[in-house]
Amino acid sequence: MARAFSIEDGSLDKSIVSSRNVAYKDIDLTFSPKPAGDIFKKVDAAAVKQSVKNLLLTSRGEKPFNNFFGSNLNSALFGLDTEFDPEFVQNLIFDAITNHEPRARVLSVSVLLRPENNTLDTTVEFQVVNTKEIVTLDVSLARVR
Repeated sequence: MARAFSIEDGSLDKSIVSSRNVAYKDIDLTFSPKPAGDIFKKVDAAAVKQSVKNLLLTSRGEKPFNNFFGSNLNSALFGLDTEFDPEFVQNLIFDAITNHEPRARVLSVSVLLRPENNTLDTTVEFQVVNTKEIVTLDVSLARVR
């Protein structure tokens, strides 16, 4: 039995190549209102950057029903002066982003210790997946006495 196709189908023996362009959207967590009364939103790289920052600032066990979500960077703050290992912190950041943020591909992580201020400065450079956009995120953690 021969199949009958409409004229619009044309030649169906050609392969069709298509790509899906996904727009990343998120709510701006500052919750500042727009003049129209709504709240602002973050799109594309800004949404992914906000998500990565929240991931890095979240401790494991802090998110209900998902005990493994987060980077647990706060655990590195208590041994800053004597037991600091920058590779340990880099691995925490890399593992957290790799496991919990599929929209970001980590390119580099740098860690700088400032023991006189009890702070840990990190710089994460990542690429937003499905784009060629490279984003740099600076996160500073400080131990409160």
